[in-house]
Amino acid sequence: MSIRVAMWSGPRNISTAMMRSFGARADTVVVDEPLYAHYLAETGIDHPGRDAVLASQPNWWQDVAAALTGPLPGDPAVHYQKHMTHHLLPSIGRDWLAGLTHAFLIRDPAHVVASYARVRGEPTLDDLGYPQQAEIFRAFGGPVVDAADVLRDPAATLRRLCEALGFAFEPAMLSWAPGPRDTDGVWAPFWYASVHASSGFAPYDPAPPEVPPRLRPLVEAAQPFYDELAAHRL
Repeated sequence: MSIRVAMWSGPRNISTAMMRSFGARADTVVVDEPLYAHYLAETGIDHPGRDAVLASQPNWWQDVAAALTGPLPGDPAVHYQKHMTHHLLPSIGRDWLAGLTHAFLIRDPAHVVASYARVRGEPTLDDLGYPQQAEIFRAFGGPVVDAADVLRDPAATLRRLCEALGFAFEPAMLSWAPGPRDTDGVWAPFWYASVHASSGFAPYDPAPPEVPPRLRPLVEAAQPFYDELAAHRL
């Protein structure tokens, strides 16, 4: 029976690199942001490639939930689901989440906000997904890894994560061939250039983030949610 790992992350994190890492395992099948189309359909938000995203995935969360918890072709040992926490809208039911094994990829809010501000000028707390991430953690628990720890020491951090999830770490998770994957979402051309050029995790950058003064209150609002999960990180 497959271990269905729902990895919950906010934007401007290393979530796609983590998907690459798990996709490099011989026993793992990955799925890329399966709730994205529902999120766009429900909110009406205009993202790059919106029409293609809506055409590529089920537009109703019930269909997504059924696919993520139902029979899997080939019955892989690990089914790795890359989820964005802000895609879990309030209107989405939560009961189906009990059928998944949850994990959490966190990142310091100052770094997230500084990065997000470069691509979208006025993010909100809901855009960053910190409250939703805390909600899922409170309800279901699961291992927590910090992006900074992954970048500082990928092997040790991934080893701890895999052990917490109930399967063995594989050294193959530390590197991958550059380029796109069939499992990438259709939005990849807009967002995945750096991952497509990569062959492993980027080096950790210790430089402090430059947060625009207008967005510092957003960092302060997100900080308690981050701190809550960070207290449990592996």
